[in-house]
Amino acid sequence: MDFMKSIAIAASGLRAQAGRIRVIAENIANADSTAQQAGSDPYRRKIPTFRTEIDRALEARTVALGQVRNDPSDFQLKYQPGHPAADATGNVKYPNVNPLIEMADMREAQRSYEANINVIGATRRMILRTFDILKA
Repeated sequence: MDFMKSIAIAASGLRAQAGRIRVIAENIANADSTAQQAGSDPYRRKIPTFRTEIDRALEARTVALGQVRNDPSDFQLKYQPGHPAADATGNVKYPNVNPLIEMADMREAQRSYEANINVIGATRRMILRTFDILKA
């Protein structure tokens, strides 16, 4: 039964990290977007969170993607008076997305995803080895 707990916990980590990667990809995709109308706000960076869940069938704590929150930090302002999204003073608001931070977050999520895959693989090998021992 502990093998099943291990796989369930790692699988929940896979799902949570996959959701985190989707949010980060959305941030990267919108990093250079501007507002639809002059003076309005552009895309706001999203921050994924995690929450703990209880798998009652396995009596194990798992993880899940929690609420995705908006980053409250300020938008980047650039002086571009001819831009269609410029306000009355000629400033254009750009998203509060830093591609360098997003790429670092993406790499971290990717490594966590890979670690969970390795846990599932190692558990699978232990199960197969246990079967081999029992056969002998």
